[in-house]
Amino acid sequence: MTNRLPQKTSSTISTLNELAKWTDYSFMDTLNCDPDATANGVDHAPRQVFSGHYVPVNPTPIKSPEYVTHSKAFFCELGFADSMAESEDFVQMFCGDISQVPEPMRKTGWATGYALSIYGTEYIQQCPFQTGNGYGDGRAISVLEAVIKGRRWEMQLKGGGRTPYCRGADGRAVLRSSVREFLAQEHMHALGVPTSRSLSLYVSKTEQVKRPWYSKDSHSTDPDRLISEPVAISTRVASSFIRVGQLELFARRTRHNAHPQAMEELEKMVLHLIEREYAEVIDSQLSTPEKVVLLAQEFQYRLTSLVANWTRVGFCQGNFNSDNCAVGGFTLDYGPFGFCDVFNPYYQPWTGGGHHFSFMNQPNAAQRNFAMFCSALRPLLASDQDDCDDCLFALDEIERKFSINMQMRMTTMWAAKLGVVQEIGTLTESEKHLFGALLSELDTLMMETPLDYTIFFRELSSIPDDIGPLKKSFYSGLDNNNASETELKKRGPKERDILWAAWLEKWKMLLNIASDGSGTSTRSREEIARQMKLVNPKYILREWFMVPAYEQAAAGNYALIRELQAVMSQPYAEQSKAIEDKYYRLKPLEFFEVGGLSHLSCSS
Repeated sequence: MTNRLPQKTSSTISTLNELAKWTDYSFMDTLNCDPDATANGVDHAPRQVFSGHYVPVNPTPIKSPEYVTHSKAFFCELGFADSMAESEDFVQMFCGDISQVPEPMRKTGWATGYALSIYGTEYIQQCPFQTGNGYGDGRAISVLEAVIKGRRWEMQLKGGGRTPYCRGADGRAVLRSSVREFLAQEHMHALGVPTSRSLSLYVSKTEQVKRPWYSKDSHSTDPDRLISEPVAISTRVASSFIRVGQLELFARRTRHNAHPQAMEELEKMVLHLIEREYAEVIDSQLSTPEKVVLLAQEFQYRLTSLVANWTRVGFCQGNFNSDNCAVGGFTLDYGPFGFCDVFNPYYQPWTGGGHHFSFMNQPNAAQRNFAMFCSALRPLLASDQDDCDDCLFALDEIERKFSINMQMRMTTMWAAKLGVVQEIGTLTESEKHLFGALLSELDTLMMETPLDYTIFFRELSSIPDDIGPLKKSFYSGLDNNNASETELKKRGPKERDILWAAWLEKWKMLLNIASDGSGTSTRSREEIARQMKLVNPKYILREWFMVPAYEQAAAGNYALIRELQAVMSQPYAEQSKAIEDKYYRLKPLEFFEVGGLSHLSCSS
């Protein structure tokens, strides 16, 4: 069993019966079931789960489902016919009723438990049992694992009803949050950022739940009213949904001798992870300690690359706890996420997130998650095997080098955004110093001048002759909350323009120096601009684009959702003038500080 397998499917999959042929439930077939679970999956009341890798549980179907949308791009990748998204049996299954699925599909789904660490600190406080045994998939239920076109996928219903991990909640997701996640996953994929994927989205025409949310134009930090919202089920898809928090759970049980199989369950979980996510780079013939070291090395590579990509496109995950950190190295959680409008290193869309999960602190948050990941692996290197001491030393070295490698990834990313993409590794020390100084100066200017992060770098990608095009990204009449009381902040617009013009000339000089050291570029201006536009998107999924989309959807109009799908699936393309006027513009000043537009709670 591996994530990528020999080609199996070639023709289009048009029916659920055809899809059923490719099922392969590796998670349930190779890992341990909770010994206290029910045999029939009727297990929806909150309870402690003490052992096992998963709990069999049936999803709870939404009532009177209606099709909202599906990802045509992902359907095409999977070889699914678009017509299947609205076929009766497909809708039934992906709206939570798996009682009639064709064999060998299974009529029971599964939910998993995990531990929680927040910025490197273990937590059990939010667990109703005060033990941590109640954490896990409270409303996410996996219903299918299949190998399609040689690649393994797990399909999970978000909002599929209560599980033993629901901690007393209703297990539902509302249309608003489902629209956000559906659009964001496919947009991130189009941006070239590793992510879980969106398959389908359905809403109930009759079922609603109450959620706290914001009054219109509310400037409250937290939701100020309780509203009824339609429930929805979105299906998210990934190679696996294994999180750092899952490894932590089994490691904690091992350290505490929670039950006789604790160490065995930790090892089985880690080996299953390797088979699911890293089989192409980790030799199956190696010993477990050797595999563990390579796993840490490969995960560090993916995690540092992921966070650098988040920064590149202006994405803030908002709540980067260990349970929201996929060990496959892709973006998993789309709850309190957001994309930067005004550049702010402390940008944080979630009202409960604080600075530790803010935009430019995400590398540090990733390092804390990686430390918890390494801690979870160490029990596997504490045996009497001859190679364990060497492997433990190697693991410690990998963890120690995280910050160095993270900084290297960030530097490479900034070099790409600034058009020095091919030369950063070959610059002389003096040229590296020049690049570092230029980047530091840019950071100061962006801090002191309220500007739109995406529009600024996209306009810079055209390598303008003067700062005129860059000023399209400048906000006029917006207080600069980032700026300290420096001389730059005290200067007027004309003086600030002079500083920007000086920076622009230094940058263009660097592009020449960076080419071959002679001051003569080996790349044309057009080639540099083309490369920059491949990493600096023109369109991002701003919160104020999504609000009218999910508000109209609640009234049964899904046109804007589908328009956003189309636009955000081509984030680097020069689209029509009408699309540019609508989606390539500054955030209206009246939207700043408004709940649900500039910030949001975790309510969903």
